Amino acid sequence: MESAPVRDYPADVHVLEVDGREFILVGTAHVSRESADLVAEVIAKERPDTVCIELDAQRFEALSNRRGWQDLDLKQVIRKKQLAPLMMNLLIASHQKKLGGTLGVLPGTELMEAARVAKENDIPVSLCDRDVRVTLRRAWSSMTLWNKTELLVELLRSIVDRPEIDEEELRRIRDQDVLSDLMRELGEALPAVKTTLIDERDGFLAQKIKQSSGERIVAVVGAGHIEGIREALQSGKEIDLEAINEIPPVTPIVKWIGWGVPALIIAALIAIGVQKGAAVAGENLLYWIVANGVPTTIGAIVALAHPLVIFSAFAVAPVTSLIPVIGAGYVLSFMQAYLQPPKVIEFEHLADDFGEVRRWWQSRLLRIFLVFLLTTFGSLLGTFAGGAEIFSNLF
Repeated sequence: MESAPVRDYPADVHVLEVDGREFILVGTAHVSRESADLVAEVIAKERPDTVCIELDAQRFEALSNRRGWQDLDLKQVIRKKQLAPLMMNLLIASHQKKLGGTLGVLPGTELMEAARVAKENDIPVSLCDRDVRVTLRRAWSSMTLWNKTELLVELLRSIVDRPEIDEEELRRIRDQDVLSDLMRELGEALPAVKTTLIDERDGFLAQKIKQSSGERIVAVVGAGHIEGIREALQSGKEIDLEAINEIPPVTPIVKWIGWGVPALIIAALIAIGVQKGAAVAGENLLYWIVANGVPTTIGAIVALAHPLVIFSAFAVAPVTSLIPVIGAGYVLSFMQAYLQPPKVIEFEHLADDFGEVRRWWQSRLLRIFLVFLLTTFGSLLGTFAGGAEIFSNLF
């Protein structure tokens, strides 16, 4: 049956009767003081069997202790090739913190308020959200190379774009879930990832809410999730959480392309040597080294990387371009992290500094990301330029 406002609550609060159980959905904005007050009021009045909140264990711990970034093992993140998903996560955190600062409310205040009030009333809390890293990595793996390029361009644009927020926009923000709004905009810009960013997450939240114990459940979620969760609960359809909570393996065709391009380049160099002699093959090999090394080194210089990283970039890029499992950006950013480790205070201000362009060169921590981005771009540029020259000489 359709949801309706609960008693004398605002329209942000809805109640569903499903299979003899009552689900009270509280739609919130993650940077709204009004949402935090509404959450406290609903839980205190309703005294439900369980309170579900839109957080996973890691984000809950980070918000509880405010130590999420300080505890981050950056070298381990680089080893696992998770810098790109981490940057997307930071973009969201920076976006929310910027808006929260404007409104005078920390992001996630209403979620932590829900946990606090539940604890005061001895009500169990259920963390119902999917790990945001899984969401981002599933989205990343579902993108084409062109989609990923669009995303990186949008990422860089959002960093430098700091529009003024007028009163009308402030009202809109108070009435909406900022994270969901940002995800929805990204889904509209990149339809290929809409399923992962929006539909899957709504389904995940709905299933976790349904699995929570008790006959009366209060679920505190972003306003942008209400419609999707409501539809999923009312449909009665069971959602396979394991299927949408795993990172898809790299498809065989991607592996073939990843190894095929380097193999073709090596084969082309050998063919040039057979057809035109070792001297010509040597010249093409030298061109490959220069074409890869120069733009990657320039990227390291622009990032103000450690001198040893800059020196190493010229040697690293031509080799890593022929080994798909090891990217120049990851190797050089790891070196940067090792040679100039970030200061603890930089982790504390990471989400704030991420949205300030000048801080990318001033902060040791953000300079690691800058090294990753610029040297990766330089290596890709060099691979295309070097490959084009070698194949043109072959044919």
